[in-house]
Amino acid sequence: MDNRRLLLAFLLSMIVIGVWFWLFPPPKPVTPPPAARTPQTSQASQTPATGEPTPGAAATPVPGEPSAATPAAPEAPVEVVQAAAEERVTLSDGRARAVFTNRGAQLVSMVVPEKESLKSGTLELVRSRAGGTYPYALVTRALKPHPLDEALFRAEKSPDGRSVLFRYSGSLGVAEKRFGFDPHGLLAVDVRLAGRTDWGVFLGPGIRNLTPEEIKNRFEHRRAVYKRGETVTVVDAAAGVDPVEVPGQGLGWVGLADTYFLAAQIPQNGLDRAVLQPVLVQEAKGQGATFVPVPPKDLITKEQKDLPRELTLVLVPASDRLSLSSYWGSKSYYRLKALPYGLEGSVEMGKFSLLARPLLAGLHWIYDHVVPNYGWAIILMTVLIKLVLLPVTHKSTMSMRKMQELNPKVQGIRDRYRTKLKDKQGRPNLEAQRKMNEEVMAIYKEAGVNPAGGCFPLLLQMPILFAFYGLLSSAAELRKAPWMLWIHDLSVQDPYLVLPIIMGITQFIQVRMGPQTGDPMQRRLFQFMPLAMTFMFIYFPSGLVLYWLTNNILTILQLQVYNRQQKAAA
Repeated sequence: MDNRRLLLAFLLSMIVIGVWFWLFPPPKPVTPPPAARTPQTSQASQTPATGEPTPGAAATPVPGEPSAATPAAPEAPVEVVQAAAEERVTLSDGRARAVFTNRGAQLVSMVVPEKESLKSGTLELVRSRAGGTYPYALVTRALKPHPLDEALFRAEKSPDGRSVLFRYSGSLGVAEKRFGFDPHGLLAVDVRLAGRTDWGVFLGPGIRNLTPEEIKNRFEHRRAVYKRGETVTVVDAAAGVDPVEVPGQGLGWVGLADTYFLAAQIPQNGLDRAVLQPVLVQEAKGQGATFVPVPPKDLITKEQKDLPRELTLVLVPASDRLSLSSYWGSKSYYRLKALPYGLEGSVEMGKFSLLARPLLAGLHWIYDHVVPNYGWAIILMTVLIKLVLLPVTHKSTMSMRKMQELNPKVQGIRDRYRTKLKDKQGRPNLEAQRKMNEEVMAIYKEAGVNPAGGCFPLLLQMPILFAFYGLLSSAAELRKAPWMLWIHDLSVQDPYLVLPIIMGITQFIQVRMGPQTGDPMQRRLFQFMPLAMTFMFIYFPSGLVLYWLTNNILTILQLQVYNRQQKAAA
């Protein structure tokens, strides 16, 4: 039985290391069946135009409608409506600022607060690019840039500066695009091409401009996410090369996202489908990026494999009109939850999200009512968790101390059976092992000790640790949240590795102060755990390291009290 206890303890310590490779990074997203490649798509994927996004696979033309290769000529407009020159139009609602160009009525800039507070600074969410197509541009049935993207729309801005109507009527076609901020701060979008259904609305590629360090960071994810019914599905930009089609029926919303920010499109009228396609990002120094479709696996080069990837999104309407409500901003859980669309489902907190959400609520409450610092909020939350688990840890520690007292008797039984555990041929003597375990268990039973009781607190804390991991790796509230001194961002690693090293030292002290049970080999095995924990925590978010460090310090203080009581009793 003692060997079973050793095995259990060893497995628990190894779980602390190995489970991260199973649980984190987050599980592989569920990807719907890829859209079928047509010959036209394959050709476009192999020979893309530089700087020209190719959002997805060519759709099969609807019977009775003009094909992508030979679009029908628009009816002669009643009057010519267009601008004389290119201009920029800026809309603002106090929180966000959207800038449009009248060339194609496209969104060239969307600046939002980095956090809920306007004092937190601002961030550009439209990916910079070396020309090409911008969000809310039009594409053809073949999902290529539409001729109307080069048209100079006439802009009619509202007096309050919150909305604008773009109109064009001329040789390139007839179209209207209306943009405006609604009372919730969402961008209302209405696009109409009278009598035409051979078009779609383009978004992406990706969202915001990641730094080279962020692109390499395994905690930064570039994805698309959508909700159909009650199911939220994630499509990873690095997961595949084929375009993905999402049926419009039952689609609540679809958007492009990274770890902390989201550009979600909520259809307000008939949407036929949404098309997602991964593209390669080629940075041009000082000129933004260019995007090309990901080649098939058998054609991709070694250099292309190393390039970062983003996703583009095309919304194909079911009629000549498409209306959207569009959210651009941080993935702040409670701001998204306050909206009536279920956008909070885009916040990924891992497999232990049921625990992570209460932890986030607790951190919010401490931040709002006790101390406006998330670092101290994590420390206070750890103290509360420790107090809640105190009855369990106390019982476990007492059990381990009794086992330490019984250790000489257990070791004596082990020594007595040592030569009997194997026969002359070196084969295990199962009968001798059974008798030894029965004698050991009889001693434990007589003393009222559970051999596995010492491992239970560690097992109980693992879900909390994983929940904190998911929370600190995805909560936009903790992005760039400082603690003190050199810790300026609790969502990234300690730049000087001071916290994980101190955490490893406290882990070692904790093991040394705790009850020493088992034989010398078992004790050496337990003392290996601090080194493994230090190695594992080095590159983790500093907020997570702060939680475990605080937990270690509280455990050391608890053990110090027990040790003094034991000395006094002796």
